[in-house]
Amino acid sequence: MGKKRLLFIGDSITEWGIQDDPERIGVNYVRLIHDYLRITYSDRNFEIINKGIGGNRIVDLAARWEEDVLQLSPDLISISIGINDVWRQLDQPNIEQVFPKHFAVIYEQLIERVKDGCGSKIVLMEPTIIEEDEQSSGNQKLKEYVEIVRRLGDKYDASIVPTHQVFLDYIQKRNGYHLTIDGVHMNARGNLLMAKTWLESAKSTCSALFIAR
Repeated sequence: MGKKRLLFIGDSITEWGIQDDPERIGVNYVRLIHDYLRITYSDRNFEIINKGIGGNRIVDLAARWEEDVLQLSPDLISISIGINDVWRQLDQPNIEQVFPKHFAVIYEQLIERVKDGCGSKIVLMEPTIIEEDEQSSGNQKLKEYVEIVRRLGDKYDASIVPTHQVFLDYIQKRNGYHLTIDGVHMNARGNLLMAKTWLESAKSTCSALFIAR
């Protein structure tokens, strides 16, 4: 079996710690997924590429899609985007915003470019949370973006990682253990929950890559 390439793209949640990591994977959910797969499929030839960039919205992914995705021809691409598309509406309301309709159009265009270009298997991650309060204005605004990700996943037969829902389920328990350092960026528990959810949701997709010879 030839070398497999898994590419993760997104914002600062995906990028976290990459600058200080010689492997350019970071200290984040991608690192945990990488280490799990290295242990589980230790006899397989694969690489993981992290293309997260802090502050990115869907429009920023579109601007770098050709260079950072299509030209690399990954066997699997995992997309995590949407937090900043909502957060900018809250902290920078005067800039040009990416509202749900625009978000959906661009997101679908990116998936179509993958289907027409490199033909990668696709994993779509729901945007996580904005504040560890299910009733926060950020989480209320996120609902439409989460639904868009789910619809696109169903339409294109992509694996859907329900990160938003599992985060809401967790914070509703109010057990005193937080998932973020600031309401958005993950601490160790948040990264573990993201990685665990990803691995559970993308199990069949990974099996198709790693088990078949």
